[in-house]
Amino acid sequence: MAVYKTYDATGIREDLADIIYNISPTDTPFISNVGKGSTNGTYYEWQVDSLATAANNAQVEGADAPAAAASATTRVGNYTQIASKTVSVSGSNEAADAAGRASEMAYQLAKAGMELKRDMEFSLVGVDKAQDVGNGTNNPRELGSVYSWLGTNCLVGAGSGAAPTGDGTDVYTAGTDRDFTEDLLTEVVEDIWEQGGNPSVIMCGAARKAELTDFTGTANQYKSVDPKTIVNAVDIYVSDYGELTVVPNRHMLTDSVLVLQPDMWSVDYYRDFQTIDLAKTGDADEKQMLVEYTLCSKNEAASGVIRDVAGA
Repeated sequence: MAVYKTYDATGIREDLADIIYNISPTDTPFISNVGKGSTNGTYYEWQVDSLATAANNAQVEGADAPAAAASATTRVGNYTQIASKTVSVSGSNEAADAAGRASEMAYQLAKAGMELKRDMEFSLVGVDKAQDVGNGTNNPRELGSVYSWLGTNCLVGAGSGAAPTGDGTDVYTAGTDRDFTEDLLTEVVEDIWEQGGNPSVIMCGAARKAELTDFTGTANQYKSVDPKTIVNAVDIYVSDYGELTVVPNRHMLTDSVLVLQPDMWSVDYYRDFQTIDLAKTGDADEKQMLVEYTLCSKNEAASGVIRDVAGA
């Protein structure tokens, strides 16, 4: 007897799941940990200052007041950077009954927004670059990334040039790679503390995070788990100068470890996220999603970085 099988049928409806699976990471640890502010121009300036070095201040009884020794504040700034994505959807595509989304345009805009935030994170911590005023034609205006702002507490490998000035205007010259050790970490934390900073976050890539797990100064963050479960993840590093949260960042440079005081940093917006309708020239709708922002380092001496650690 001949059996009519699915292989022979032509009228079976397709079974397409009404879910879109996407595992691309959307977390932006640096942006999420620091402050958010605003700026009123494409070049955002602020002032930093420091106290005179502590000294044995002893005056003769009845002596005249000592001469004033005031010092001026230091004025620094950073340029805003424009990031954008364009979405174009045909009229037919928007009208179609698409699986997993009610509107193709809305779906593509949501996706573009997540991509923009990842691009921002990368521009802040994923690339070593100094600020650039641009020229308005073929050279875009660019902000100085985190690394260009870390000069006071910047540990570099042998053969490296000088550390950055610490005002976002230059970057260091790469030195010889070395292992990421606990001695390097404790050194930069101590340097920051001696400058007056109170770092609370260690930010690094996956390879450095795995190496940090083996440091003796670490302490696991305990939680109730099944007795058969093995916990091997460090969330807190306990230093001589306080506890620091270990935050992995997929977008960071693999040869660097950041030690941050988050309240001394902010991402400041000249134009916050916005969607602009582009001129319609045919049977398609086009929109541009745009953001213009910069990085504010309120006092770079409150943070530090370990450079030239062996990449993986």
